[in-house]
Amino acid sequence: MNVLLIYPLFPKSFWSFDKTLELVNFKAQLPPLGIVTVAAILPQTWNFKLVDRNVRDVTEEEWAWSDLVLLSAMIVQKADFAAQIQEAKRRGKLVAVGGPYATALPHEAEATGADFLILDEGEITLPLFVEAIERGETSGIIRSNGERPAVTTTPIPRYDLLQLDAYAEMSVQFSRGCPFQCEFCDIIVLYGRKPRTKEPEQLLAELQYLYDLGWRRSIFMVDDNFIGNKRNVKRLLTAMKPWIEERNYPFSFATEASVDLAQDPELMKMMVDCNFGTVFLGIETPDDESLTLTQKFQNTRTPLSEAVKSIARSGLRVMAGFIIGFDGEKQGAGQRIVQFVEETAIPTAMLSMLQALPDTALWHRLNREGRLIVDKGSADINQATLMNFVPTRPIEEIVDEFITAFWNLTDPLSLLNRTYRHFIMLAEGQRQYYENRTKSAGSPDVTWVIVRAMLIIFWRQGVVRKTRFRFWANLASLLMKYPEVVPNYLGVCAQAEHFIDFRETVRNQIQQQLKEYQALQAQQSCQPVEELMSTSA
Repeated sequence: MNVLLIYPLFPKSFWSFDKTLELVNFKAQLPPLGIVTVAAILPQTWNFKLVDRNVRDVTEEEWAWSDLVLLSAMIVQKADFAAQIQEAKRRGKLVAVGGPYATALPHEAEATGADFLILDEGEITLPLFVEAIERGETSGIIRSNGERPAVTTTPIPRYDLLQLDAYAEMSVQFSRGCPFQCEFCDIIVLYGRKPRTKEPEQLLAELQYLYDLGWRRSIFMVDDNFIGNKRNVKRLLTAMKPWIEERNYPFSFATEASVDLAQDPELMKMMVDCNFGTVFLGIETPDDESLTLTQKFQNTRTPLSEAVKSIARSGLRVMAGFIIGFDGEKQGAGQRIVQFVEETAIPTAMLSMLQALPDTALWHRLNREGRLIVDKGSADINQATLMNFVPTRPIEEIVDEFITAFWNLTDPLSLLNRTYRHFIMLAEGQRQYYENRTKSAGSPDVTWVIVRAMLIIFWRQGVVRKTRFRFWANLASLLMKYPEVVPNYLGVCAQAEHFIDFRETVRNQIQQQLKEYQALQAQQSCQPVEELMSTSA
């Protein structure tokens, strides 16, 4: 069986970092971990080829070679997901699909023309799919019926199928699931509220495989909440420390975690000891009322600003996500988010309008209330996408605050100054950990590509733009006080190259979608009058 694995295109987004990746000759930020895990679960007597459409196109030779085309996608990838299925069917190929999008919206996946829907978690449903193929079946919907696998059985992903030099970071997964119950989150719908973890030796085997393949850059631990099971995370970190020390810190790590990480200094120290350099926090909003309404209670237990600063001072760079558009939200929410980000000096702050994702508690509540916008029902969670439900305050007000806040958060000078202030906090916390290391967590190797990228940043941010004076002052200060963090500092500065371009996209697309929404509302409001006039005539 010749299996062609296809990973669809992502649209341009906050996380695509297009302009930043261009500087260093990478094609994509992260590889498709899910689909290389699928390849590892399927029979190893089968032959596999993988095409990540974010890296390159499928060739005619690959189409002709394949007996089975298998795709996995997130909701945001649905346009190219459908397009590739159509290409496969046009060539008479058997098509199987799975992943978060197909699992959340199976009717949409089925409508694309796929033959098999392999839904839920693959450790359970992929063997059932193989049995169906062996029986000669040519279509079907395969589900786990509520059963969740122990990820201790998950094999090492087939990283060898990837074009490793195309990616800025590599991906590994330690756990699935999250113990919390945020109303808008689909993770607990897909993976449950009981975090399931791999064994430490299992993850170390994955790291060793990447090491043997020659990987020596950053690794993103893709867990939606890395610290969901703190006991097992500490077991992992205890095992990781000697492994990474023996190999002279070949990788740096980044991950996602809940804000209650700040309440565990021991855990933060263990992460930094294992070369974790970055953590993404779902802060969402500084408004306690909105956090309580959306059941994000873990963010209300300690002052959020102090939590962010504590994490940064431990030596972990903070990235954070924010949301505008919660029910009952008071006017000025966007400005309060900007003020919070400035106060805590978070360099990279992602702001989105609230979206109701399929099958979440928010989705079901809004559906009961009749507030979902049907033609936008399968929200794609893109920063350039209008919310897919009717909010409790005027949408024009939310859009205005969103665009203004997004524009201010990505302003080149503001971003530069926040980055500098954050790295001062970070450096003070990190210095104690790096006495025996040659570089800080995540520092890139110095190559001609890196040198060229830095020269471009020096020219654009240090000469051309309004940041020119502050850029050199900040850089000189860090070189004198904390030279060990300068490579990472410049790496974060490089992200501005993406945001300067992307914020224009966000503003233009959101404003256009708002016009379309207003036109639709105006048309609907006129409909009863037109019907009445027609009846009277």
